[in-house]
Amino acid sequence: MFAKNNIQPSDFKRTLNSSHEVNLYAVVNKQVDVATNNTENLRRFEQTNPEKFKDVKVIWQSPLIPSDPIVWRKNLPENVKEDVYDFFMSYGKNGDAKEVAVLNNLQWAPFKPSSDLQLLPIRQLALYKQLSGLNNQDKLSDEQAAELVNIKTSLAALNRQMSALEAME
Repeated sequence: MFAKNNIQPSDFKRTLNSSHEVNLYAVVNKQVDVATNNTENLRRFEQTNPEKFKDVKVIWQSPLIPSDPIVWRKNLPENVKEDVYDFFMSYGKNGDAKEVAVLNNLQWAPFKPSSDLQLLPIRQLALYKQLSGLNNQDKLSDEQAAELVNIKTSLAALNRQMSALEAME
Protein backbone atom coordinates (compact mmCIF):
# COMPACT_ATOMS: atom_id res chain seq x y z
CA MET A 1 0.00 0.00 0.00
CA PHE A 2 2.75 2.45 0.92
CA ALA A 3 5.01 1.98 -2.09
CA LYS A 4 1.99 1.92 -4.39
CA ASN A 5 1.08 5.39 -3.10
CA ASN A 6 4.66 6.68 -3.03
CA ILE A 7 4.78 6.77 0.78
CA GLN A 8 8.02 5.84 2.49
CA PRO A 9 8.51 4.64 6.07
CA SER A 10 10.59 7.77 6.62
CA ASP A 11 7.41 9.83 6.02
CA PHE A 12 6.21 8.72 9.46
CA LYS A 13 7.43 10.24 12.70
CA ARG A 14 8.05 6.80 14.19
CA THR A 15 7.89 3.26 12.83
CA LEU A 16 8.13 -0.14 14.49
CA ASN A 17 8.75 -3.56 13.03
CA SER A 18 6.60 -6.04 14.94
CA SER A 19 4.36 -9.04 14.53
CA HIS A 20 0.70 -8.66 13.57
CA GLU A 21 -0.38 -9.43 17.12
CA VAL A 22 2.00 -6.88 18.66
CA ASN A 23 0.85 -4.32 16.09
CA LEU A 24 -2.78 -4.84 17.01
CA TYR A 25 -2.16 -4.53 20.74
CA ALA A 26 -0.07 -1.40 20.13
CA VAL A 27 -3.08 0.20 18.40
CA VAL A 28 -5.55 -0.92 21.07
CA ASN A 29 -3.24 0.32 23.83
CA LYS A 30 -2.75 3.67 22.04
CA GLN A 31 0.99 3.17 21.63
CA VAL A 32 0.70 3.75 17.86
CA ASP A 33 -1.96 5.35 15.70
CA VAL A 34 -1.78 2.99 12.72
CA ALA A 35 -0.53 -0.56 12.19
CA THR A 36 -0.67 -3.36 9.66
CA ASN A 37 -2.36 -6.66 10.34
CA ASN A 38 -4.07 -9.58 8.63
CA THR A 39 -7.64 -10.78 8.41
CA GLU A 40 -7.19 -13.99 10.39
CA ASN A 41 -5.54 -12.18 13.28
CA LEU A 42 -8.26 -9.51 13.34
CA ARG A 43 -11.02 -12.16 13.38
CA ARG A 44 -9.33 -14.04 16.22
CA PHE A 45 -8.88 -10.80 18.17
CA GLU A 46 -12.54 -9.89 17.65
CA GLN A 47 -13.58 -13.27 19.07
CA THR A 48 -11.24 -13.18 22.07
CA ASN A 49 -11.41 -9.42 22.84
CA PRO A 50 -14.75 -8.12 21.55
CA GLU A 51 -14.70 -5.02 23.78
CA LYS A 52 -11.20 -3.99 22.73
CA PHE A 53 -11.97 -4.79 19.10
CA LYS A 54 -14.58 -2.01 19.14
CA ASP A 55 -11.67 0.46 19.35
CA VAL A 56 -10.14 -0.81 16.10
CA LYS A 57 -11.10 0.59 12.71
CA VAL A 58 -9.97 -1.01 9.47
CA ILE A 59 -9.00 1.89 7.20
CA TRP A 60 -7.71 -0.07 4.21
CA GLN A 61 -7.76 -3.66 3.08
CA SER A 62 -5.46 -5.17 0.49
CA PRO A 63 -6.64 -7.44 -2.26
CA LEU A 64 -6.92 -10.99 -0.99
CA ILE A 65 -3.48 -12.34 -0.29
CA PRO A 66 -3.33 -16.11 -0.64
CA SER A 67 -3.38 -17.92 2.65
CA ASP A 68 -1.05 -20.88 2.90
CA PRO A 69 -1.25 -22.09 -0.69
CA ILE A 70 -0.34 -25.70 -1.28
CA VAL A 71 2.08 -25.96 -4.17
CA TRP A 72 3.79 -28.68 -6.13
CA ARG A 73 6.66 -28.92 -8.55
CA LYS A 74 5.47 -28.51 -12.10
CA ASN A 75 7.46 -31.56 -13.21
CA LEU A 76 5.63 -34.01 -10.91
CA PRO A 77 4.06 -36.92 -12.77
CA GLU A 78 0.47 -36.18 -13.81
CA ASN A 79 -0.94 -39.10 -11.81
CA VAL A 80 0.68 -37.75 -8.61
CA LYS A 81 -0.72 -34.28 -9.29
CA GLU A 82 -4.18 -35.79 -9.85
CA ASP A 83 -4.01 -37.80 -6.61
CA VAL A 84 -2.85 -34.82 -4.55
CA TYR A 85 -5.42 -32.53 -6.15
CA ASP A 86 -8.27 -35.00 -5.64
CA PHE A 87 -7.30 -35.48 -2.00
CA PHE A 88 -7.41 -31.76 -1.20
CA MET A 89 -10.49 -30.97 -3.27
CA SER A 90 -12.50 -33.73 -1.57
CA TYR A 91 -11.14 -33.25 1.97
CA GLY A 92 -13.97 -32.33 4.34
CA LYS A 93 -16.61 -32.62 1.61
CA ASN A 94 -17.30 -36.35 1.62
CA GLY A 95 -19.12 -36.54 4.96
CA ASP A 96 -16.14 -37.81 6.95
CA ALA A 97 -16.71 -36.43 10.47
CA LYS A 98 -12.99 -36.48 11.33
CA GLU A 99 -12.10 -34.37 8.28
CA VAL A 100 -14.90 -31.91 9.02
CA ALA A 101 -13.72 -31.71 12.65
CA VAL A 102 -10.14 -30.98 11.56
CA LEU A 103 -11.30 -28.14 9.31
CA ASN A 104 -13.63 -26.76 11.99
CA ASN A 105 -10.92 -26.84 14.64
CA LEU A 106 -8.63 -24.88 12.34
CA GLN A 107 -11.52 -22.54 11.42
CA TRP A 108 -10.96 -23.44 7.79
CA ALA A 109 -13.42 -24.06 5.01
CA PRO A 110 -12.80 -26.93 2.60
CA PHE A 111 -9.93 -26.35 0.19
CA LYS A 112 -10.56 -24.44 -3.02
CA PRO A 113 -8.90 -24.87 -6.41
CA SER A 114 -6.07 -22.52 -7.16
CA SER A 115 -3.55 -21.60 -9.82
CA ASP A 116 -0.51 -19.41 -10.19
CA LEU A 117 -2.94 -16.49 -10.57
CA GLN A 118 -3.51 -16.70 -6.82
CA LEU A 119 0.01 -15.40 -6.35
CA LEU A 120 -0.46 -12.20 -8.38
CA PRO A 121 -0.94 -10.01 -5.27
CA ILE A 122 2.29 -11.40 -3.80
CA ARG A 123 4.15 -10.65 -7.02
CA GLN A 124 2.74 -7.12 -6.95
CA LEU A 125 3.88 -6.60 -3.36
CA ALA A 126 7.39 -7.81 -4.20
CA LEU A 127 7.61 -5.46 -7.18
CA TYR A 128 6.29 -2.49 -5.18
CA LYS A 129 8.95 -3.21 -2.55
CA GLN A 130 11.65 -3.18 -5.25
CA LEU A 131 10.15 -0.01 -6.72
CA SER A 132 10.18 1.65 -3.32
CA GLY A 133 13.84 0.76 -2.83
CA LEU A 134 14.80 2.30 -6.16
CA ASN A 135 12.63 5.37 -5.62
CA ASN A 136 14.56 6.03 -2.39
CA GLN A 137 17.84 6.30 -4.29
CA ASP A 138 19.15 9.82 -4.84
CA LYS A 139 20.79 8.88 -8.10
CA LEU A 140 20.26 5.75 -10.16
CA SER A 141 22.95 3.98 -12.16
CA ASP A 142 22.13 3.05 -15.75
CA GLU A 143 21.52 -0.51 -14.57
CA GLN A 144 19.17 0.68 -11.80
CA ALA A 145 17.31 2.94 -14.23
CA ALA A 146 16.79 -0.02 -16.56
CA GLU A 147 15.64 -2.12 -13.60
CA LEU A 148 13.17 0.64 -12.67
CA VAL A 149 11.70 0.56 -16.19
CA ASN A 150 11.42 -3.25 -16.04
CA ILE A 151 9.70 -3.12 -12.64
CA LYS A 152 7.20 -0.51 -13.84
CA THR A 153 6.50 -2.57 -16.97
CA SER A 154 6.03 -5.74 -14.91
CA LEU A 155 3.77 -3.91 -12.46
CA ALA A 156 1.63 -2.55 -15.27
CA ALA A 157 1.20 -6.07 -16.66
CA LEU A 158 0.32 -7.47 -13.22
CA ASN A 159 -2.13 -4.62 -12.62
CA ARG A 160 -3.85 -5.42 -15.93
CA GLN A 161 -4.08 -9.10 -14.96
CA MET A 162 -5.50 -8.20 -11.54
CA SER A 163 -8.07 -5.89 -13.12
CA ALA A 164 -9.12 -8.59 -15.56
CA LEU A 165 -9.52 -11.11 -12.72
CA GLU A 166 -11.55 -8.65 -10.65
CA ALA A 167 -13.82 -7.96 -13.63
CA MET A 168 -14.49 -11.71 -13.93
CA GLU A 169 -15.61 -12.02 -10.29
